[in-house]
Amino acid sequence: MSERVRAHLMIAGVVQGVYFRASTARMAMGLNVDGWVRNLPDGRVEATFEGPAGAVTQAIAWARTGPPRAVVESAEIEFEEPHAERGFRIL
Repeated sequence: MSERVRAHLMIAGVVQGVYFRASTARMAMGLNVDGWVRNLPDGRVEATFEGPAGAVTQAIAWARTGPPRAVVESAEIEFEEPHAERGFRIL
């Protein structure tokens, strides 16, 4: 079994009003990655991805671009201890 990791992302750019949260949830569920995604009042999107290292790496790579209408200017990523998340939620 692959090591379980957790990544915490802060994504800036044109990332609200472009289906970023719904697309992130769909992508994460397709990769069997747990966690959550939410809009922040300052216009950024915050997300966590937790699961096997390879799947989390794929989720991070996707988030650096986002869905077609998004324009990601930056993605700050911090790795944290896994929290035993189960499922993926839009907050």
